Amino acid sequence: MTTISYPPKPSPGDRIAVISPGAGLPGILPLPHELGLRRLREDFGLEPVEYPATRKMGATPRERADDIHAAFADPSVKAVMASIGGDDQITVLPYLDRELIRANPKPFFGMSDNTNLLAYLYNTGIVGFHGATVMAAVGRPGAMHPLTEESLRAALFTPGEFELRPAERWRDVDRDWADPATFEAEPETRPGTGWDWVNADRVVAGRSWGGCVEILAMLLMADREISHDLSVYDGGVLLLETSEEMPSGTEVFRTLRNMGERGLLQRFPALLVGRPKTWSFEQPNSPEEGARYAAEQREAILRAMRTYAPDTMIVFDVDYGHTDPQLVLPYGGTIRVDGPARRITVTY
Repeated sequence: MTTISYPPKPSPGDRIAVISPGAGLPGILPLPHELGLRRLREDFGLEPVEYPATRKMGATPRERADDIHAAFADPSVKAVMASIGGDDQITVLPYLDRELIRANPKPFFGMSDNTNLLAYLYNTGIVGFHGATVMAAVGRPGAMHPLTEESLRAALFTPGEFELRPAERWRDVDRDWADPATFEAEPETRPGTGWDWVNADRVVAGRSWGGCVEILAMLLMADREISHDLSVYDGGVLLLETSEEMPSGTEVFRTLRNMGERGLLQRFPALLVGRPKTWSFEQPNSPEEGARYAAEQREAILRAMRTYAPDTMIVFDVDYGHTDPQLVLPYGGTIRVDGPARRITVTY
């Protein structure tokens, strides 16, 4: 069993690698990327370093792997952050040098398609961080959401425990990243409803694993970065959230059913479900339509969990994943879920 450890944290003034392991979207949508870079410099005091494939759409898996290796191997770089997600990062994994990365552990921040690299780091022995890509979270229009900024700052610089808080306001409706007017005003938000707890009669503290459901389905099908020794997940906290592609409740149920048939769901005594994305440019749902979609997904998850892990404690609508605010969660690090107190504490 690989021992998981937290990599050293950067300090203000250090260099942070900005890479695109999934898609080089900064090359065609520079506005949120440039805003995110500026905030990393001015608000967090870090010096972003870009690599050859960071802004290159269509970069080969080998080119993206080379950037990952260069970022981890450079001793002057103290942390690594993905620019954005994508949909084919799984093709990069075979090109990665596990020993090089293990010998140069660094905090890595990413989500969505970066579930691939987070799962890879888990199996390499390095705690990663689910959340806070340059374009989606740091380059948010208007200003960074205060909960996102507070969480990212703690994850970057401050070892130890950090208590998460439900968002008082949130959003999932996007505006055009190609339009400069998008970045001149705060996005519209709606009132938060808090987290919803199921089987909240215990306290669970364990290592986290999981991520974007669609990417986990890819890893399951390709049989990559999911341990055949399922005991490594025993006692852990499972993370599940879905993307702007908005998979149907049936798709979510089938993925979780397959995880149950493989014996995965039963290993986790606690599950944190990210607030689902319910709007996209391809499917611009009304608030009522979005609520129906979210309810359908919730029922799909409950159906699977009732079948395979009926006693697991579940927290729905946690503010992480494809939502705003986007809390940063340690991946492979410790999360404490206190059901009776309705509190979630992470260790950064």
